[in-house]
Amino acid sequence: MLAITYLQNKYTAYSTKQAEEFNTASRSVKPGLIAAGIVSSWTWSSTLLTSSTFAYSYGISGPMWYGAMGTSQILLFSLIAIKIKTNAPGAHTFPEIILAKHGRAAHLTYLFFGWATNMLVGSCLVLGGAQCVAALSGVNVYAACFLIPLVVGAYVIAGGLRSTFIADYVHTVILFIAIFVFGFTMYATSPITGSISKFYDLLMAAKETIPIPGNAHGGSYLTFKSNDGLVFAIDLLVAGFSNVWLDQAYWQRAIASRPETSVKAYLAGGIAWYGIPFSFATAMGLGCAALTASPSFPTYPDPLSAAQNGAGLSSPATAIALLGSGGAGLMLLLLFMAVTSSTSAELIAVSSLITFDVYKTYIKPNATSEQLVRVSHYGIVIYAVALASFCCILNAVAINITWILTILGVLVGGASIPVGLILLWEPMSTVAALVAPYVGLAFGLVAWFVVTKLRSGTITVDTTGDVTNAVAGNLTACGTGVVMAFALSFLFPGKWGADKNDPEAQKRLDKIINGIGPRTDSPRTGSVPDTSVLETSKEKADSDPEKAEGTAGPEAEAAPGAQSAPTPMPEDLVPTGNAVVDFLEASHMAPMQPEEARKATRLATGFNLVYWTVAIILVPFTLFGTEWEFSRAGFTGWCVVSFIWAWCSMLICVVWPLVESRKTMWAIMTGNKTQPDA
Repeated sequence: MLAITYLQNKYTAYSTKQAEEFNTASRSVKPGLIAAGIVSSWTWSSTLLTSSTFAYSYGISGPMWYGAMGTSQILLFSLIAIKIKTNAPGAHTFPEIILAKHGRAAHLTYLFFGWATNMLVGSCLVLGGAQCVAALSGVNVYAACFLIPLVVGAYVIAGGLRSTFIADYVHTVILFIAIFVFGFTMYATSPITGSISKFYDLLMAAKETIPIPGNAHGGSYLTFKSNDGLVFAIDLLVAGFSNVWLDQAYWQRAIASRPETSVKAYLAGGIAWYGIPFSFATAMGLGCAALTASPSFPTYPDPLSAAQNGAGLSSPATAIALLGSGGAGLMLLLLFMAVTSSTSAELIAVSSLITFDVYKTYIKPNATSEQLVRVSHYGIVIYAVALASFCCILNAVAINITWILTILGVLVGGASIPVGLILLWEPMSTVAALVAPYVGLAFGLVAWFVVTKLRSGTITVDTTGDVTNAVAGNLTACGTGVVMAFALSFLFPGKWGADKNDPEAQKRLDKIINGIGPRTDSPRTGSVPDTSVLETSKEKADSDPEKAEGTAGPEAEAAPGAQSAPTPMPEDLVPTGNAVVDFLEASHMAPMQPEEARKATRLATGFNLVYWTVAIILVPFTLFGTEWEFSRAGFTGWCVVSFIWAWCSMLICVVWPLVESRKTMWAIMTGNKTQPDA
């Protein structure tokens, strides 16, 4: 990653020494790389471990429920991406948008919930990876908790947000290679299974020896009729709103994408991500049940214990049973790729919150670009150390990733829907934005503990992590937040917004909401940009402004009579000394055009309606309601579809970014300086 960052700074128009590039990748990342980044950042260790756990615990419905519910959040977020580009093109973080619309009290509220979400999500990543690495390799789990975030932080500090996209891409390539190795081994080459038909026979035999309590057909692994599986799906849906809608990492990707392609990136990324838990858990989660009776299974002749299953060890056990020590090594590599890529996104997301929502908002509003980058670096280190310490505490009290994922919505679900309504629903009032998250949190905690006490008799880590107990708290927290948001908006419809007596605050908030507009009074000529009203940057790129002016973009080319026609210089733009970069930042901070926004909204809305109708309602509930137990032919088709989906996901995440960036890669290989749209 350090080498790639060096090549980027030397051979492209993007410098990581600028805050705009470090934190938002100059808002120019193309849709294929955005889609790969979404897939990578949403592919946590729990995506691989917990999806397999639920396949082992609930049968064939587990992988589909996990993929369907997780993808639904990414697709819904495409609507948020449109609103960001339309209503807040100058924002760096989602609390900045809330600051502009509803003032500082609401800003601090959502900053708190954002940080809480990042800590919980980060603990899912790091703790899950550390516990699994410790189980497979014998490494001390506390050492692993510190090594993972600190090592990842090194290349994030060097490369900024664009480095996380590039790291996401590299890690995703390796991720798919490992998934395909496990898939081909399970379905074709393993002497234990060797074929999907033999896999089917082993699952039918597992029904007799280790049936799933509550599943139809005597505890079958091959039926969707699993009441506990349905409860888990509801729990995952609520937790998914919190994971995505309150995680700055997802907002950051929408901010970093090109306005005209941000929606396509989220739609493609969501569909591509579906294939990972669907294909991986179908093979490795169900494979854990199928291979339990094999002498190569790590706990043979016993099945996995509840603690081992809760720690996400079903897929590692399958890997060892299939490939021995080689399978353990490949699983370690797979987890390392998943943990590091998603952790890198969380690191820079939290550093952005510290930089723009604490330092620039409350400490030094006139901070220079270099100072912002420096604070971003400090933020990465602070979060890495805090996250590692938090994971060590969780491990010491015997909490695992399944528990965290199960109860996450109770703690932050009250703010998940209101934060979306702030952008999607214009009547959302400041009182509603401020109060709804806290009421949701309070009601969610009460429901969680009361239901746990009534159903389980005692309140412990094990009983609070019960899926049914947790779903009561999740639904209450999320539902109360929604009800309070609407009710308070009608009862107290006012919006406080920014302090109108502070002109500097007004100036910054106007930039967040309206982006950077052109200056019509002082157009730029073919010389170095006029910086009389701008902050002076110490970092100067070695470039020819007049040459860059001729290739600045369609506006320049469209000017009649000359190739170097004047281009309006945006206000409040921190200059880089490179006219190409200045043009890029200005053009990608302009609000999305109304016609483009309407087309994108229609696309996202239609896509979501079709997806929810088919993937959330029609297919799973038809299979659930009919109580059908998959036949040999039906199971064969199911496995083939899941594997084909994984290949389609690979095309989106691996091939598409190469195709769209082929000119830039060629320019780097030939040593030429690339232009922004190359």
